[in-house]
Amino acid sequence: MSFNDAIKDSVLEGFAYSDFSTTKILVTLAITFLISLYIFLVYRMTTKNTFYNKGFNVSMAAISMVTAGIVMAMQSNLVISLGMVGALSIVRFRTAIKDSMDLFYLFWSIGIGIMCGASLYELSIWVSLAVTLVIVAFSALPLSFSPYILIVKTEKDVPEKDLMDVVAKYSKHIHINSKNVSMQGTNYIIEIRTKQCGELVDDMAKITGVIDATVMYQDTEIKNV
Repeated sequence: MSFNDAIKDSVLEGFAYSDFSTTKILVTLAITFLISLYIFLVYRMTTKNTFYNKGFNVSMAAISMVTAGIVMAMQSNLVISLGMVGALSIVRFRTAIKDSMDLFYLFWSIGIGIMCGASLYELSIWVSLAVTLVIVAFSALPLSFSPYILIVKTEKDVPEKDLMDVVAKYSKHIHINSKNVSMQGTNYIIEIRTKQCGELVDDMAKITGVIDATVMYQDTEIKNV
């Protein structure tokens, strides 16, 4: 037997055992569905309502099952395996991921599909439990003060010191990110760390010449007080 024949037989033997029965297919899809449903629920409970996208969540669950089917097909036949590699290599996903955690959940669902398609059911369950533990643990870690952005619009003649004195009462961390002076007045964008946003804005509004004061979260959620 030549070297080429040995390589050919070795490759073909890797696909000889992967003749999936109907029972095996149904079991694989059922387990994949249960784990993808688990991912669906975890994503729904851990994602803020402002950013929750039900369509994205449903698509993640479906991706797990489709991926499992693709992996089973690739194991059953060498020609299909090579064809899948070529077909998937030209796919381009252009949907923008708004949150980095969405990318993590998407990778999680694809990974579960691969593991279940390869019949690694126990591994997929343990991985899902470990990932959930990591999410819960890091979400429960105590943080200091959330960063805020204070936006203040004043008339032209309002002293900056008066504004900074009020901000200093509620925040030790003060950083002026932007200051814009025009004929209509002055606009300030200040980064602060405080737990007393309401009191800060109320005192800011008492300064003569302050037209508007807004507190904005760093994660793009806006809060007007």
